Amino acid sequence: MPMHPSATAPTASPTSPASVSLYDARPFFEKALQFGVQNGIIDREKLDAIRTDAPKGMVQIARYFGNEFLRPDLEKAKDRIVNLVSLYLQSSCGGDLRQAAESLRDHSFLSRSKGGSDLLKALLALPESTVFHASLDSGAEAGGPPKGLAEWSLKSFADYQAELARRRPLQQEKDAAIWLAGELGMDAEELEEAHTHAEAVIRTALLAMATRRTEMPDWVEFEKMVAALRKKYRAAKTRTAVQAGKTSSASARSLTLSLALPANLPDEFRDVVQAVLQSVQADLPQILDSALTVRALFANDSEDHHPPLLGRYFWVEDIASEMDHHERSVSQAWDKVTGGNCDDGSLLTLMVCVAAGAAPKTILSEKAATALVRKIQKPGAKAAFSPELARQYILEHAPVQHQDAYLQLWADFMDEAQSTLQSDSTYALKDALALLRRECHVTA
Repeated sequence: MPMHPSATAPTASPTSPASVSLYDARPFFEKALQFGVQNGIIDREKLDAIRTDAPKGMVQIARYFGNEFLRPDLEKAKDRIVNLVSLYLQSSCGGDLRQAAESLRDHSFLSRSKGGSDLLKALLALPESTVFHASLDSGAEAGGPPKGLAEWSLKSFADYQAELARRRPLQQEKDAAIWLAGELGMDAEELEEAHTHAEAVIRTALLAMATRRTEMPDWVEFEKMVAALRKKYRAAKTRTAVQAGKTSSASARSLTLSLALPANLPDEFRDVVQAVLQSVQADLPQILDSALTVRALFANDSEDHHPPLLGRYFWVEDIASEMDHHERSVSQAWDKVTGGNCDDGSLLTLMVCVAAGAAPKTILSEKAATALVRKIQKPGAKAAFSPELARQYILEHAPVQHQDAYLQLWADFMDEAQSTLQSDSTYALKDALALLRRECHVTA
């Protein structure tokens, strides 16, 4: 390893118009060592200790990254140990050669090498992005160097500083997301399992807290949350329009939800959360005024529009909850159509109406039943009555647990009734009405 305490850095001539130092490409360790020797900070005894420790450290590093018996690995180990010591001295002493020389005097050479290695390991432990994902083994094998350490142990101090400056804000953003999620009952491990990213967690947490929620929402709750915000926004717009006579675009924008940082947010997270909060405020006009449904806006369920908010917000994936909500929604919609009547007569009346292309009803007046049959039996209107329409209606609207029974009921009815309903005989109208009175609900 290069150690030339007696060497001096070339400088410009004193007689030159300007005093300009030539570029000094030596490792910072070498410059600090030379400065220490020239200024009486490092004595002969310390130099001998460094000469003894350096080869030991080189062998250890060669073994750690490769093979201590191979000359190429030893050559790289020499470069690495000098680089690691330089990194630690330059980082801990702020580039001050006197402080660096004193650090070499007061501590062992190998401890300064370990200090540089620890700095790189700490750097590599910082995230490369704000995505949460399950931790993977950072070494090639048990006891091996962390991924990337071999490369970074040969990089410059400037590279180290630039990467540190890039990664620290990412860590801070993830830490802020973890804190906010924790306030809503979700821990870091759950975020990693969700494979989401910090910005989305922060955005959703801010909306959730603004709407006084105490848990991170799943999709069902997320939809409800946005629907509540839209309702509040529309009400505010209406009040303003009444008061002012009209609502200008400027005043409409002023009505967007006012978000604030959580009162108990730690100071170290305030700047990063404030920046994300501003992005949420920028999204609010789309969230509150969009004609798209919540699912189309956030979850890419629209064929006609590219949702601008796709991936920007987070919700807990809870398939069981979504299925339960869907089933309850379907049941409520079916109950509304049927009026809660699920007897065979009500269902068959409904299905006959659908198959005939009429509005679905569970009870028909005598007049409505007659008009329906005339429509079905109108000459040339065979295609106007389609049992398949009723079948599809059941599949799309009936509760899943009842669909098989309803389909069988309809199939059995069609086997018996289709020829009568679509008959063109002399008594076709009379026979069809008699059939509907017997099997369906027809009131006088």
